[in-house]
Amino acid sequence: MSLQVTALYAGLCALLVIALAFKVVAFRRGKKVGLGTAGDKQGQVAVRTHANAIEYIPLALILMLIAEINGLSHLWLHCLGGALVLGRLLHAIGLVAGQGGYHPGRFLGTLLTWVVIIILAVINIAAAF
Repeated sequence: MSLQVTALYAGLCALLVIALAFKVVAFRRGKKVGLGTAGDKQGQVAVRTHANAIEYIPLALILMLIAEINGLSHLWLHCLGGALVLGRLLHAIGLVAGQGGYHPGRFLGTLLTWVVIIILAVINIAAAF
């Protein structure tokens, strides 16, 4: 069994997570902060942007992997995977641009991510019956 579609989106999401982690490391090295953010607003935004990706991406990819194993069409998987990556990018851009406050990218990114997770959850629940 080949799981190429989930592999593609897992790889893309992994690159995003590493890019976001790099921003946290750059902040900490630049400000000489060993742990946390020392109350720095930019640091808090960088840490939360990375953490938010870590909180949502694994769940979405697990659901996608299960759906792919259960035979969900590649078209659906690519639509959902693309929406996930787009949602995570929008969220990261919006959180940084809004400096932790409201930004349309943050809102749309969260919404898109939640919709992908809900659709995959429903597909997987339906597949169990």
